Amino acid sequence: MRALILLLLSLILSPAQAAVMLIYHHVASDTPRVSSVTLDELRAHLSYFRDNNFQVIGLDVLIQQLTSGQPIADNAVVITFDDSYENNFTTAHPILQEFGYPYTLFISPGAIDQRIGPVLTWPQVKQMSDDGVLIANHAMWHEHMATRNKDETEVAWLERMKQSILQAEQRIQEETGQQHKWLAYPYGEFNNALEDLVQQLGFIGIGQQSGAIGPLTKLTRIPRYPAAGQYAVLKDLSQKLRTLAFPITEYLMADQQVSANPPTLRLSLQIEDFRRQQLRCYAGSEVLEPVWLNATTFEVTASKPLNRGRSRYNCTAPSLSKKGYFYWYSQPWLNAG
Repeated sequence: MRALILLLLSLILSPAQAAVMLIYHHVASDTPRVSSVTLDELRAHLSYFRDNNFQVIGLDVLIQQLTSGQPIADNAVVITFDDSYENNFTTAHPILQEFGYPYTLFISPGAIDQRIGPVLTWPQVKQMSDDGVLIANHAMWHEHMATRNKDETEVAWLERMKQSILQAEQRIQEETGQQHKWLAYPYGEFNNALEDLVQQLGFIGIGQQSGAIGPLTKLTRIPRYPAAGQYAVLKDLSQKLRTLAFPITEYLMADQQVSANPPTLRLSLQIEDFRRQQLRCYAGSEVLEPVWLNATTFEVTASKPLNRGRSRYNCTAPSLSKKGYFYWYSQPWLNAG
């Protein structure tokens, strides 16, 4: 009987499809540790992908799979870099070429134009582009996109964000010939109105909240795992590589911008490859017990108000079809105070 049950489960539960996207910033030993990996750490990461049968694919391949409904490559990993740092060219680029791995560089053209900080030059960006690196949009000035200026109306703010996105895309096309319409939100900050704008402009929106990527991932808030600082340790990174995306059918209460504090997260899920009773959520060290409103919809609320700035709720559940894999969802919060 047990064998029959296992057979039926194997027929009903196909292995969950998921990709993991990683975010790097500096590759150096003399830059802030929180946003840096050393050259040796990056080499160790790339060697781990190669030696453990992970498929390193380009972001263009993943986006094509997501938008066309094609199956996502099993154990897929996408590599991205943010913020236009020069060490991406001098240190990271040669080793990524050595491994033959595709990757995407998200840049803020305004910072390059005005030489703000230790950033790339346009000839360096062009060389990377010619070498096959995907060059994409990180807003014109690396601004806090979800935050209005003092006395700025919502209409004026949205127009300013629209121009930032479009101007950055134009400069990238002028300098490299590339135009992907992928926006990585600076600092990972966005809200519902900004997501709507990104969708209206025909862009894909990419955040900095942790989580895997699956067929139902919302294309205005694609997650990425940090792979720098304390998260550069291979033991920690290897666990992230074995996560799955919760199949979220509706984001009922999930605006990153906090209005009520503490905020309530409410999601509807397809519950096929995990047990509802095993879903657990956390706000820092606090365990948040899910309240199920019906068979597929739950909500969680922290017991205390969130601090000012950025924070998260994390939710997880073990997979039934992929041994050792966990579903993971991170809800980012932005509390202006």
